[in-house]
Amino acid sequence: MRFVRDGEWNINRNTMSADIPFHYPPELISLLVDAVPLLNKTKKDVLLFFRGAGVPASVTDPLAQRLKEAPKEITKYEITRVVLEELNARGEAMLRERREVLRRIVEFSNFSSCWPDDQLKARGLVASIREVVDQKDAFTRMHQERDQERRERLSQAAEATRAKRERAEKIAAAKNKLYALFGADMSVQKRGKQLEFALNGLFAAYGIFVRQAFHLVGQAGEGVVEQIDGVIELKGDLYFVEMKWCRTPVAKAEISEHLVRLMSRAQARGIIISASNFTEPAIHVAREFLQHKVVILATLEEIVTVLEANGDLGELFVKKGSAAVIHKNPFIR
Repeated sequence: MRFVRDGEWNINRNTMSADIPFHYPPELISLLVDAVPLLNKTKKDVLLFFRGAGVPASVTDPLAQRLKEAPKEITKYEITRVVLEELNARGEAMLRERREVLRRIVEFSNFSSCWPDDQLKARGLVASIREVVDQKDAFTRMHQERDQERRERLSQAAEATRAKRERAEKIAAAKNKLYALFGADMSVQKRGKQLEFALNGLFAAYGIFVRQAFHLVGQAGEGVVEQIDGVIELKGDLYFVEMKWCRTPVAKAEISEHLVRLMSRAQARGIIISASNFTEPAIHVAREFLQHKVVILATLEEIVTVLEANGDLGELFVKKGSAAVIHKNPFIR
């Protein structure tokens, strides 16, 4: 006789494999054969117990006929063993009946219906059956929980892989848009505008919160008074981003306007990104401005270097921000 598989013990489960012919292992069969006769006073009561559990007449009728013809030649224990072995032998077809028999025994509480001399022994057998079932149920639950944890880990790993792949695809697409600017035939102004879109798309691909370019209109009807290339958030700090595409190094006058914008905004920080380099006067004024606000100078060359090394763009600006605060260097490379 084969032992039942883990998942087949839990009497509350709704499915069970049909390829295992025996679902009550020997130790449980032995306990059940001893318990059922003690829980039922007469042989007819034993048959009624099984019929109440849904055991079909094809199993109980032959036993009832034997009891009618020769009542002294059959015992409650024999009736119990024959029924239980038949339930096991019928496999999947008797799954519900096997569970119902077991449920009725583990939930049995009215021991006053037993013969007085049998009550203590009946209590002990029912307790033993409960213990076996509880142990197996606990073992089953442990395996179920472990399987569930494994499924969750696999699901999380699959989700992480998917997210990583999608992030890599977004970064690759953003990189291509940025690189395309270097060979495109367009005016400096148009190239600068396309640079805004390309870098904002790159920030977004790296998971950096981005607000695209916008402008502010004066309240007295004076039209557009400020043009903001973009705003990003790093480590809880807001950085107003200015992008420059010039053929020559960016000079002091070309960054001053952005510094003025920062002065009118509490807690705002600034990033100035240039396709070319910065002049020494521009770097000096940015360094002096650190007394008031954090400002970072960066070149496209630095960004491309990070991209080619598959580095983290956000980490680049976080490190440059730290250098600006700690070392008073807005243009550390």
